[in-house]
Amino acid sequence: MRTIFSTLSLVVLFACAAAYDPLDPTGNITIKWDVMSWTPDGYVAMVSMNNFQMYRHIMSPGWTLGWTWAKKEVIWSMVGSQTTEQGDCSKFKGNIPHCCKKTPTVVDLLPGVPYNQQINNCCKGGVLAAWGQDPASAVSAFQVSVGQGGTSNKTVKLPKNFTLLGPGPGYTCGPAKIVPPTAFLTSDRRRKTQALMTWNVTCTYSQFLARKHPACCVSFSSFYNETITPCPMCACGCENKNRNKCVKSDSKLLSVVGVNTPRKDNSPLLQCTHHMCPVRVHWHVKANYKDYWRVKLALTNFNYRMNYTLWTLVVQHPNLNNVTQVFSFDYKPIVPYESVNDTGMFYGTKFYNDLLMEAGPFGNVQSEVLLQKDQNTFTFKQGWAFPRKVYFNGEECMLPPPDTYPFLPNSANGNLIRYSTHIVSAVLLVLLMH
Repeated sequence: MRTIFSTLSLVVLFACAAAYDPLDPTGNITIKWDVMSWTPDGYVAMVSMNNFQMYRHIMSPGWTLGWTWAKKEVIWSMVGSQTTEQGDCSKFKGNIPHCCKKTPTVVDLLPGVPYNQQINNCCKGGVLAAWGQDPASAVSAFQVSVGQGGTSNKTVKLPKNFTLLGPGPGYTCGPAKIVPPTAFLTSDRRRKTQALMTWNVTCTYSQFLARKHPACCVSFSSFYNETITPCPMCACGCENKNRNKCVKSDSKLLSVVGVNTPRKDNSPLLQCTHHMCPVRVHWHVKANYKDYWRVKLALTNFNYRMNYTLWTLVVQHPNLNNVTQVFSFDYKPIVPYESVNDTGMFYGTKFYNDLLMEAGPFGNVQSEVLLQKDQNTFTFKQGWAFPRKVYFNGEECMLPPPDTYPFLPNSANGNLIRYSTHIVSAVLLVLLMH
């Protein structure tokens, strides 16, 4: 019995720990409901979704938001979004609600919808940028008119059981909590108004809940060793090879029109590799100068049906506190703790390389990083030149085992020792002659 209890405790602890990201401890998506006006049988609310995650964004096909009504509420109308199903509205005569389901599912509208269906920060196909990458694009909003609900602060019942897909699983949402009403400034910024009622819902991400295997892997190489350390075997799960329709890069299947078109169910079409990962990150120690050293970064897409827009690459390395120059990528330090500065985010330059194309000749992006040496701590020994953690699009990538990292050749140390010995012998010989 004690063993079972210990095992269950470990499982619970692991699940909780998996939802906590030490590189982004305060990262979450906050959904805010602002009741702006009362109606004869309910209220009109502005719902905004703010992505406060530093490097994890929601990519196409976008977010899906759901909840359960506390009473018998219906949605009369929506602006800036829509529900995926109307539900059974047969009891209504005359005006038919937009949605009568007890558990509505809401999606964002696509770009280009008519202006009378738009509202500020809507209609982006559900795509939400990461807060650290583009704060202005890290918000999505819509307006909803609710009927058969409360018509005052005391009679409104908060929706419950919120769910968020972004676009797949991984997010867990807490209960709605009433907070102080949101304040708004008028356009002339001379008058302040406020919502009639406000509640928040906080959703956090867990890679443990999102997928069974990692979604990316890392390989290493260096100028001082001919050995290339590849991604670990089956890093992203080889049992998925048949389900993913793994194909070789020279397969005639790839020449068929429409094969590499994204599917509605997001089913991938992966290139056959020993690691079976959609994305590989390669870290190459390229050069060693007196006061600096240089790294080349390469991201390769092995998925024939996926373009990665607004991609982000987060690296944890002790020398990222001395980044001198980054070529081709944009760079931003991530400092979740004031005393530690060892993490940075790389991302594409807008309209240049912010799109990682599907697998093929254009399915990669590259950059180089110049780092200044700290002479007190700098060394190439024991894997120091390689990162401790790597994240692609907010997903932690699998690194090779430490004992397989490219190592300094023993001959280098031996030559250095022999050279030093020769110098000492020469000095002694000169001293003896005098």
